Amino acid sequence: MFETLSDRLTTVFSSLRGKGKLSEADIDATAREIRVALLEADVALPVVKDFIAQIKERARGVEVSQALNPAQQVVKIVNEELVNILGGETRHVRFAKTPPTVIMLAGLQGSGKTTLAGKLARWLKSEGHAPLLVAADLQRPNAVQQLQVLGERAATAVYAPEPGNGAGDPVEVARQSIEHAKRAQHDVVIIDTAGRLGIDEEMMRQAADIRDAVRPDEILFVVDAMIGQDAVTTAQAFIDGVGFDGVVLTKLDGDARGGAALSVRHITGRPIMFASTGEKLEDFDVFHPERMAGRILDMGDILTLIEIAEKNFDAEQTEKMASKFASGEDFSLEDFLEQMQMIRKLGPIKNLLGMMPGMGQMRQQLDQIDDRDLDRIGGIINSMTPDERRNPKILNGSRRARIAGGSGVSVTEVNNLVTRFFDAQKMMRQMAGGMGIPGMPGTRRKQVKAAAKKNKGKGKQRSGDPRKRAQEATGTKAPQPDGAPQGLPPGLGGGLPGQLPPGFQMPDLSKLQGKKK
Repeated sequence: MFETLSDRLTTVFSSLRGKGKLSEADIDATAREIRVALLEADVALPVVKDFIAQIKERARGVEVSQALNPAQQVVKIVNEELVNILGGETRHVRFAKTPPTVIMLAGLQGSGKTTLAGKLARWLKSEGHAPLLVAADLQRPNAVQQLQVLGERAATAVYAPEPGNGAGDPVEVARQSIEHAKRAQHDVVIIDTAGRLGIDEEMMRQAADIRDAVRPDEILFVVDAMIGQDAVTTAQAFIDGVGFDGVVLTKLDGDARGGAALSVRHITGRPIMFASTGEKLEDFDVFHPERMAGRILDMGDILTLIEIAEKNFDAEQTEKMASKFASGEDFSLEDFLEQMQMIRKLGPIKNLLGMMPGMGQMRQQLDQIDDRDLDRIGGIINSMTPDERRNPKILNGSRRARIAGGSGVSVTEVNNLVTRFFDAQKMMRQMAGGMGIPGMPGTRRKQVKAAAKKNKGKGKQRSGDPRKRAQEATGTKAPQPDGAPQGLPPGLGGGLPGQLPPGFQMPDLSKLQGKKK
């Protein structure tokens, strides 16, 4: 969503690089370009004015004028101001001291409230809660049935005593759901309310009646991030008519310019709590202002990437794979398939790579990534026999032709996969061998082998000292110092590591006192 804004800001900052000092004209030009970038992103004009004024004031201050790299300081200022506009700190759900915690969803029809209710229920369940979905949208056709389907997919109970489609009292359904949640021991209640295509008095009155009946702990305003500055107008109307505690942005994966995300928090004063980034139930997460600012400025979002990996990676499987590499076993196609399936669980590859710093400059290459390529590779490997997956060296021409026919691809694609696999296997062997890096497993083994190879074929070395050569010729050994056992190197004394040789006397340090160098 923020691609256009990110590209414009990256261009602005690149023009500042290499300047040892920023003049007044440089600051004005930079502020002007940032203003244009924000307006093109459909950010509300009052937000843009406040944002630019704050940047210009700070850019003229001491933190930039006395900085070694003024351009980096400007980027730092823009990043901090973006974080402030987006809310400053992450806002979490306030759970009631006495369950159940009641969360009421409000917003226009088409903003994605019902789908978001299922996503929120799934997320809460993953956090250890027992949510209950309440079908209080009795106006929109099939809204009740849609929530029931989403509840089944999210493995969450749904309270839907009325069929909907215009029948039933949503206020009474919401009121009864609280008692039902207490009896069924649900600690969170998510109430899906009705919306309209536009703001009207009837919708506001119904939402206010539900609010008064259940006294929710959190009222979340669900807004479509693609509607731009209209999101601000709608949010203001809901504040006046119903009131809400937090904002949820949906459809952040769309091609809109992102103005809603940068405007609604600043105008309404309510924090953005959650963000929905796709159609699947798992495409949902807590909104972190500092991470979103990092994405906009092409600084990446490594923390979110780590959290996604921690949630989806199988710790037992990862440990098993690590121990296999450490033991020196070969990396097989079965291992390759397991690793690929684990990566596939993380989500679209394009989104994962987009969280890496600086990837905004490679957006065209990212657009060419197709996740179906991974599915195709999985089909090829699954068309092999267990013996072929464990030992790809037996894949001759006839076997490869059979695999190609079974997976619906060409023999060339099978050949390419096998070639890439052998390259990956070779790399894994190098990693298991330590690659000559100090401290890596296998490094000592490589060093010993290299030393043995270097000395291979060389005769016994003779000393350059004539006395030692005479001793070597007669087979005698040099006399040991007094007190040291014969046959041991001088000074070791035959004791344990760290012990002094027998007969060793410490020097008298008192004679050194008072002397200065």
